[in-house]
Amino acid sequence: MRVALFLTCVNDTLYPDTGRAVVKLLTRLGVDVDFPMAQTCCGQAHYNTGYRHEAEPLARHFSDVFGEYEAIVTPSGSCGAMVRELYPRMGERARAEGRGDALAATLAPVVPKTYELTEFLVDVLGVTDVGAYYPHKVTYHPTCHGLRGLGLGDRPRRLLQAVKGLELAELPGADECCGFGGTFALKNADVSAAMGTDKVRNAESTGAEVLCAADNSCLMHIGGTMARLRTGMRPVHIAEILASTEEEPAV
Repeated sequence: MRVALFLTCVNDTLYPDTGRAVVKLLTRLGVDVDFPMAQTCCGQAHYNTGYRHEAEPLARHFSDVFGEYEAIVTPSGSCGAMVRELYPRMGERARAEGRGDALAATLAPVVPKTYELTEFLVDVLGVTDVGAYYPHKVTYHPTCHGLRGLGLGDRPRRLLQAVKGLELAELPGADECCGFGGTFALKNADVSAAMGTDKVRNAESTGAEVLCAADNSCLMHIGGTMARLRTGMRPVHIAEILASTEEEPAV
């Protein structure tokens, strides 16, 4: 199967190891992975800040770049939700503004074949045991876009439960937002910081060494809070855990 890796801006700029982990994992599972060099931002930051029209060229470009692939896989619930949830809405709004069906028709091909990593593994490849090894105590935070937008449900947990050596600890208040929310963290910094502190204190109570999630943007916020509170815990993207093996263990 030939798929495209949609890495996202945050991962490409700040967390390239997550992208490498996705390629390593999917290749191990027999998937042919391409990285289209022309990929750019999907437009989520613009759209969520109220610049819907400015997001449209980015959405068109996304469709141009990724449209030929059988599947588009992203290690980001928030950017995956942008394509799956908000691209159709952008087309509908353009139609309602009297601009016809052109935008909707351009974006439609990429919507159903864009997958967050864990749903691609479970729903498309049909696997939960990916041959991973990670001898650490881990707690899992389901990020808002993955939980509420994409409906990832228990897919990430099922994958983690199958990892050899991993002890999975239940996170109290798991379904509560970590407080990041993109520009919310800038516009409402005090509230964001308080929510982040609550999340980290709950994670700390589990005794886990690692908090993992499927979105590095949320892990960035949580990790910064962990560092300021001197918890000793580490934020790790789920892709890096699933890519780890006994032969090539992740740190």
